[in-house]
Amino acid sequence: MTNHYLTPDILPWLDQLNDQHNDMLAKTIELAEINSGSLNYRGVNRVLVQLQQLTAHLAAEQERIAVSPWEVINDNGDMVQHRLGDALRLRKRPKAPLQVFLCGHMDTVFPVDSPFQSVRRLDDDTINGPGVTDLKGGILVMLKAIEVLEHSPWAEQIGWEILFNPDEEIGSPGSAPLIADAARRVHFGMIFEPCFPDGNLAGQRKGSGNFTVVSHGKAAHAGREHHLGRNAIRALCDFVAAMDDLNGQRPGITFNPGYIHGGGPTNIVPERCVHRFNIRLEHLHDQRWCLTQLHDIITSINQRDGIRLALHGGFTRQPKVLTRANQQLLSMTRDIGHGLGIPLEIKPTGGCCDGNNLASAGIPNIDTLGVQGGAIHSEQEYLHVKSLVPRAKLSAAILLTFARASAHGEHFDWLHGEPQ
Repeated sequence: MTNHYLTPDILPWLDQLNDQHNDMLAKTIELAEINSGSLNYRGVNRVLVQLQQLTAHLAAEQERIAVSPWEVINDNGDMVQHRLGDALRLRKRPKAPLQVFLCGHMDTVFPVDSPFQSVRRLDDDTINGPGVTDLKGGILVMLKAIEVLEHSPWAEQIGWEILFNPDEEIGSPGSAPLIADAARRVHFGMIFEPCFPDGNLAGQRKGSGNFTVVSHGKAAHAGREHHLGRNAIRALCDFVAAMDDLNGQRPGITFNPGYIHGGGPTNIVPERCVHRFNIRLEHLHDQRWCLTQLHDIITSINQRDGIRLALHGGFTRQPKVLTRANQQLLSMTRDIGHGLGIPLEIKPTGGCCDGNNLASAGIPNIDTLGVQGGAIHSEQEYLHVKSLVPRAKLSAAILLTFARASAHGEHFDWLHGEPQ
């Protein structure tokens, strides 16, 4: 079945993917069995080396890029830095009429000491393993789609830039500048996060902020001089309760207390306590309201004698609001999917990814072009292996549609503006 976008002359070029299942599956497993937890920079760099080899035949310019370390507040309330793996950037045909940015992350949420390290087959269509769906399988989908473009007669119409980043699972703190830099050069983006378990695509996304509050009090003997102490845990609990009470006060905003560490021996009044929390919101202007509320709570608690709360962190990803260009791109993708026998719908989500970053720079993008699976971020993570080839065909068809249209002098007016 064809439609307005999926023209008959595109279909034969997709057929070259029909025999790629075994290769895609084997390479997905190979990548997944390299531990690449976000803070395991050695493991992330091992994945990078593998990707250098897997992409060598594409004849693109390769650049290995060191990113800034990740700065976080540790359990003692001190700022520390974590080294991150390097990023890998590939570029080809930077002067072509259309420029596309493709992105997939090399890191996973499973640390180097996680017991979840290997892949196992559950049935004919399902494997279970760390990062098989988020996002090692998506990397193979991306690379096979690019191969199809490169073999097509329309390849010269599209220049492409790939970023394999090392830190998406912790909010892309080091690679965000690389995404913003790419946004100055491209017309649209394709990001290979997994689709929803039912195969559908993400549309609108909430923004996200990660924060830490450090509560400082005063230590004292809990028996002899309890009255001289100032309990940092109590002060922080009051903050958490007041912050959590903000839930429901403004539509689309959620505050999630996620981690608390503090205190020690129970015969000492605790002098320090650390709390990490996350905020999600639908509208950019709500950031100011959130920060004002947090400031008011902290200011009130800091009026107490001997107590000092300090707020760290901020909003790292802006909400992804669907512009006209993004709606058109998603509509086009949905039509192409239907033409391939892949029914697709567009659903909003509270999750964040690098699609937020790219959209905040004004670049329309589809950010769930990866594989179909589920239970990501858990030891039950699974991949439907039969989705590998169809998802590669979907991305290849998107690229071929743009390339063919450009070769025939057709234009997508909704891709407003030119790369800077």
